[in-house]
Amino acid sequence: MTASVVDPQLPPEAGPPSPNVIELDALKKWFDIGRGLFRGSIPLKAVDGVTLAIARGETLAVVGESGSGKTTLGRTVIRLLEPTDGRLLYDGQDITHQSEKELMWLRRKAQMIPQDPYSSVNPAFPVYRILEEPLVIHKEGDRAQRGEAVMKALQSVKLNPPEFFANKYPHMLSGGQRQRVAIARALMLNPAFILADEPVSMLDASVRISILRLLRQIQHTFGISFLYITHDLATAKHFSDRIGIMYAGRLVEEGPVGGVLGEPLHPYTKALMSAIPDPDPANRLTVRQGLPGEPPSLISPPTGCHFHPRCPIAQAGLCDVQDPEMRELRPNHRVACHLAS
Repeated sequence: MTASVVDPQLPPEAGPPSPNVIELDALKKWFDIGRGLFRGSIPLKAVDGVTLAIARGETLAVVGESGSGKTTLGRTVIRLLEPTDGRLLYDGQDITHQSEKELMWLRRKAQMIPQDPYSSVNPAFPVYRILEEPLVIHKEGDRAQRGEAVMKALQSVKLNPPEFFANKYPHMLSGGQRQRVAIARALMLNPAFILADEPVSMLDASVRISILRLLRQIQHTFGISFLYITHDLATAKHFSDRIGIMYAGRLVEEGPVGGVLGEPLHPYTKALMSAIPDPDPANRLTVRQGLPGEPPSLISPPTGCHFHPRCPIAQAGLCDVQDPEMRELRPNHRVACHLAS
């Protein structure tokens, strides 16, 4: 009998396709932090039990302060980092602890648009080679077919005429044009899922909206699912279908973008909303109250609800003792707060 050979470029055989492209079940990513010679290590709980799902063709934004764990969550979702615990499924397939060789098929299906358009592309390569490289690595097509794919990708991100941009080097492009090249590179293998890690935070304000509109158009054209990592609620509102709010490694609220931002349930979400500047000149003298204190250490987070030391409605004996569970208080709108109603 001849043993069957599994092609690492193809996903393992599965049943009917899942309605969700990504599913997380109590996902954790902890890092061991050394305490010095002979003192062992302690865990830094960057992602601490996150449960959510991303449907096909949907954009989920994950919003939080710096250090909340949102970037670590994104990198774990596409298995650049291996989860510490919990389960991670792609299209119904459990990829939680698959080896890098076993994940070759995932490298085609899941791509990333990084934050920095200046360091994310090789300055020694012309745009043509930058875009062709994924096709070469995955042995896609001959030279003529790869060239055609490069030109189509440049057209899809509005870098026209494509022949003009194909021979340019990154230093010859603006920041917005470089980010369009990074987006085109993410599209080269026809992915079903893209992690967009703060893709507009380093761009001029005038360019951001055009990049977000481009991403939205690409999503509608190709049916791609997005995980959009950001600290900017304004861009999350315009680019996302659903939104998740992270605090100290945990998801504290998640639901439709209109519901979460229009009628937030968690005190932390309410505080983030109140900190957004008001463009109305009549309100220019309004004093906006920031949150007291600082985000907690992910090495030694508070007991109970991680937000309770900064929460204006926390109750002693409850919030500082007991972890709140995620509850669905409105249709598809969940919150982790003892006092939310």
